[in-house]
Amino acid sequence: MTSSTHSQVAAPQVAASAPHKSRSKGLSFAETFTIAWRSIRANVVRSVLTTLGIIIGVTAVIALTSIGAGVTSSVTANLTSLGTNLITISSNSARSAPGGLVRGGGAQTVTLTDAEIIVALNDPRIAGVAPTLQTTSQVKAGSNNYNASIIGTWAAYESIRNSEVASGSFFTDADVSSRKRVAVLGYEAASELFPDGDALNQKVSIEGVSYTVIGLLPDKGASFTSSNNAIIIPLSTYLQRVQRQEAVGETTVQAVYVGAQDADDIDALQSELTLLVAGEHETLDPDDYDFQIETQADSLESLNSVTTTLTLFLGAIAGISLLVGGIGIMNIMLVSVIERTREIGVRKALGAKPRDILSQFLVEAIMLSVGGGVIGVILGLGIAFGIVPLFGLTPGLSVPSIIVAFGFSAAVGIFFGFYPAQRAAKLDPVDSLRYE
Repeated sequence: MTSSTHSQVAAPQVAASAPHKSRSKGLSFAETFTIAWRSIRANVVRSVLTTLGIIIGVTAVIALTSIGAGVTSSVTANLTSLGTNLITISSNSARSAPGGLVRGGGAQTVTLTDAEIIVALNDPRIAGVAPTLQTTSQVKAGSNNYNASIIGTWAAYESIRNSEVASGSFFTDADVSSRKRVAVLGYEAASELFPDGDALNQKVSIEGVSYTVIGLLPDKGASFTSSNNAIIIPLSTYLQRVQRQEAVGETTVQAVYVGAQDADDIDALQSELTLLVAGEHETLDPDDYDFQIETQADSLESLNSVTTTLTLFLGAIAGISLLVGGIGIMNIMLVSVIERTREIGVRKALGAKPRDILSQFLVEAIMLSVGGGVIGVILGLGIAFGIVPLFGLTPGLSVPSIIVAFGFSAAVGIFFGFYPAQRAAKLDPVDSLRYE
């Protein structure tokens, strides 16, 4: 009888200890996730507003870096189309643009003589030499007017600058020597001056002088390296009719383009031409050089450096939104802790451990930031590939930026969600139950 009674008394004690043992293990991740998800769903509007900063930040970072990657890729392709084996000699004071395009500005120190001594080398590694001058002028054809870029150069310009004509022919060395008044029109210039499409063998007027159109360039696309708005004429004619001076003596030019036969020869040619021009200019000390010699690789490197810096700068500005969004998450989570103080007290009274409370609020913050990150990635890609092309830009997919933006949004959730979660975990259950 005593033994039976003892077993009946002991049974409830074991049964009572079972729940305690289960609670001591804490909540599983699935249970914590479910509780956090229910809390977020209970305040959908507030949850969306909380993640707005994260959404905007991730969207901006992805959209801007995608645009930057696309622009870099596009310009690189344009520069390559201008001639990959190109060496550009220009004045130190000239404003050089990517792709060997040289703008005016400052004293011009590169001369026709420089081009002539390079030609006189008869170096088999050199495919051609083309000294160049350029200006902007109003061009007329009948009743049509067009503001074109007038380029004066040598016949080798066609091959070393990838300016082969689509129809007609380019001018020759003989045309340059005889100062022929002939012109090769860029695609847009021809379309504007001769909308009916019959530009070949027609006349155009530049600075009041008539020229015969002998060639038409293909469409090079809309970019700052494009020759679509160019009208190319012999350099000797340019000097006589546009610049109004004789092509003799120390005639200065904006650039001398040198084409290499092989890409492997470019570095050696660049070094040798530097010494040659330095000797001609009597400036043997590199610090005294009044000229600069660049290759397409130099231009691409400079361009990539600029675009990378600009993209990082814009991305950093957009990243500020992520920080603001993280602060917003922390503020809302702190408010949530205050609003749910009694709930926390009840849960602790029923056996919930501080780590359970900590996990719930931390998971909640991470879900908000990660959810905002996902929405931001979708919106960023949507803007980059859906809206940006409407403005004539071609975006590029920047996978690293997506990973960084998304990873940063998750890190923001952990960083800014930890303090509110820790504060909730440290609440005293008795004080929490008394909270009104």
